[in-house]
Amino acid sequence: MLSPQDQLTELVRTLETQQHVFATDPLLITEKLQNEEGSPLQKLHRRASRIDSNGALAGVLGKIDDRIKGIMVVMSVVWCISGFLGLFTLLQTNVVNFFYVLVCLLGFHTVMLLGWLVMTLINQGNQSSNWFASFVSPSYLIRGKDDVTQAAVTLYERQLQHSGMRWYLGQFSHQLWLATLTGMLLAIVFLLIVRQYSFSWESTLLSDQALITLTQILGWLPSMVGFGVPDSTAIVQSRLVTDAMPLSVARQWAGLLVGSLLMYGILPRAIAWAFCALMFRRKKMRLDIKLPYYQKILNFWQRHVVDADDFKEAPAPIAPKAQVSAGKKLVALLEYPAEQNQWWQSGFDTGITDTTDIENFGILDDREDMARLKAYLDANPVQVLLGIHFKALPDRGTLRKLDQIANHAKHGLIVQLLEDNSLSLTEHHNTGNDVLNAGSDSNLEKQHVRYQQWQTALSARKIGLINN
Repeated sequence: MLSPQDQLTELVRTLETQQHVFATDPLLITEKLQNEEGSPLQKLHRRASRIDSNGALAGVLGKIDDRIKGIMVVMSVVWCISGFLGLFTLLQTNVVNFFYVLVCLLGFHTVMLLGWLVMTLINQGNQSSNWFASFVSPSYLIRGKDDVTQAAVTLYERQLQHSGMRWYLGQFSHQLWLATLTGMLLAIVFLLIVRQYSFSWESTLLSDQALITLTQILGWLPSMVGFGVPDSTAIVQSRLVTDAMPLSVARQWAGLLVGSLLMYGILPRAIAWAFCALMFRRKKMRLDIKLPYYQKILNFWQRHVVDADDFKEAPAPIAPKAQVSAGKKLVALLEYPAEQNQWWQSGFDTGITDTTDIENFGILDDREDMARLKAYLDANPVQVLLGIHFKALPDRGTLRKLDQIANHAKHGLIVQLLEDNSLSLTEHHNTGNDVLNAGSDSNLEKQHVRYQQWQTALSARKIGLINN
């Protein structure tokens, strides 16, 4: 079935198409959600919850769900009691025919389990269980002629007809069988505690050796988990027993009976139940947001209406102008070498005049370079002038280096973007609008984009940029 959030969302869709009057106006909620964050499905769930502000829709869905689960619990209890009473009635004699009781315990159960397995292997398609939907129709569980109740009943009936319900039905069937077998197990354990039984076997066609072989085969799996199995002598002595038998032999037969019920009855049925539960989860019904109703809402949330008369283009982020401090400077290149040896001379007009106060660190490339630089900055109060070539991408790793340098530079960090080939940064910056319109010069366009990327990164970090 659908999850509770999906059910509520789908119920809102059904009622809104029927012009239902909700506790809160759906249009108002839809408009308020336009600017909120979240995935489309999360916002649809949020929308349905806010439309159902008084909880009336969720209450009806919860009532139907609780009654369906209640019926399943009651049926499981009834099946458990029936299994207990059935075996309690069967074991009223002191001398028990072992194989007769074993067939009564597991014969029909095994046939039904094998039948289910064969039908599951044959029926690989996703057929729905229409008869099951009619058998447990929510219309039998809740009364009401109002549109909310009727829409909720229709929603549940549509879910019960989904192809994945075949696994839900199989899971419920195995649950009832488990309840019956559990009742039988409780009855066997109870009677073996309060009564002393003798076990025998009878056969017209089978010899003693055949029964010994059959019993050993039957007891192989229970013996693997510690249950007792009668030996050859005990099996021969148990033929046509009409009176009390040695207690040690009776306990061996009792252990084999309980072990057979567990290993050949409860365990296979529990595995089948778990398999159906897993398949039902995989085939679980999902909310179809591709329906026109949902697509209309999602398209509205993605639409941004702009008045052409009032529209103002947001300015591109610009890095602050570099402020050169007095004192010693350290210059370094980030990852790429410069075309000129003293590349920082283009920034002299911003205040760098005494080259004796300039320490050239070289190129920062690997972790060792960064560690050496940070150690130097921690020991020396300098302002760092970092030269960044246009080839350098402002990716996560590069920006992490930039942040580390800024944190360790006691007198601050300023940046100078180095030009590529013969194209100067000033020329590039001043002709930015023309570059965007000129498809012939791809190199110029790439540098313009890269320049703006660095402007944005430096602006976010409030790191000054030298406009040379």
